[in-house]
Amino acid sequence: MKIGLDLGSTAIKAVFVDGEELIWRGLAPTAPGQGAIAARLIEEGRQALNLSSVAGVRLASTGYGRNLFQAAEVIVDEISANARGLFHLSGGRARTVINIGGQDVKVLILDEKGRVTDFRMNDKCAAGTGRFFELAARILDTPLESFGELASRAQEEVELNSTCVVFAESEIVSLLSRGIARESVIKALNASVARRVAGLLGRDLGGPVWLDGGPAQNLGLVEALENELMAEVRVLEAAQYTVAYGAALSAASR
Repeated sequence: MKIGLDLGSTAIKAVFVDGEELIWRGLAPTAPGQGAIAARLIEEGRQALNLSSVAGVRLASTGYGRNLFQAAEVIVDEISANARGLFHLSGGRARTVINIGGQDVKVLILDEKGRVTDFRMNDKCAAGTGRFFELAARILDTPLESFGELASRAQEEVELNSTCVVFAESEIVSLLSRGIARESVIKALNASVARRVAGLLGRDLGGPVWLDGGPAQNLGLVEALENELMAEVRVLEAAQYTVAYGAALSAASR
């Protein structure tokens, strides 16, 4: 058995893996004291799996806070963990990966063995990241998990043109003050993020795109990406845990 931790900028994820099977997963919002939060998640997993102890279980950490959990035996960079985790969970089918994290957007191009052959990242602006969606959710007073359903109900076509978070906030408020329904604003928000991500990815895809990270749960964003890329976008059930899972696999091989 292995444990993988992904100490991200907006959420800390923990997984327990037996062989290559993901048998438990859990997350908590990132806050000061990330090491203690990670330890609590591991304890939750131990209790859920009825393990007497996790002593002797190899543990790997990755993500922005990967060095903050002192008990980790293996430290893995998040790009390697992301590639390895998604490649295995996709059954070795993934070649193009978009990871939308809390503070950045990453694009990974993989070969037939899951090795990263190309990598691009937008980390200079928060637009299109998990933080961006969280900000929009607060302005719209709407939980992120409702974005996909609400976007599907949009009756009016509007555009969100700003690519800067600060200006986008003002634009969202302006649209709402004009009486534009939040459903239409959310659909425009998804389309705006999809355009930004597509610009980073390019057009020569050569197959489906695999989307992971917290925003992958937003089905409205998935649809907007498919429309923008003119390609199938696939989302795994454990889309928010692929990086932690990849770290766990790395723990077994080192």
